[in-house]
Amino acid sequence: MAESIMLEKSKDFGVEIINTCRKIKTDKKESVLTNQLIRSGTSIGANIHESKYAQSTADFINKMQIALKECYESEYWLEMLNRTKYLSDDMYKELNNLCGSIRRMLISSINTVKNNNKIN
Repeated sequence: MAESIMLEKSKDFGVEIINTCRKIKTDKKESVLTNQLIRSGTSIGANIHESKYAQSTADFINKMQIALKECYESEYWLEMLNRTKYLSDDMYKELNNLCGSIRRMLISSINTVKNNNKIN
């Protein structure tokens, strides 16, 4: 159940990222930072989705850790877009909060699986 909530949140985040980046590209003609954010922001959900079909516990953890890394990367690109004034403070806070929520869920999920399987 928690995994499906996390997957849905990550899909919602991906859609918000795509729509936000599309607007920045159209209005402000910026594509370098937005392309990076689209890659990392949509990769989170893709890796969570892929983890559902993991071949082993280790494979599941690996997919979730990749999603976590993409989450951290997305937070970086959001900050860069905000600091360079391509992304408003309000939109930055909204997207960063959503990303942070997904990040916390990923960390919790990874730790739970590791603890249940006695993996370091």
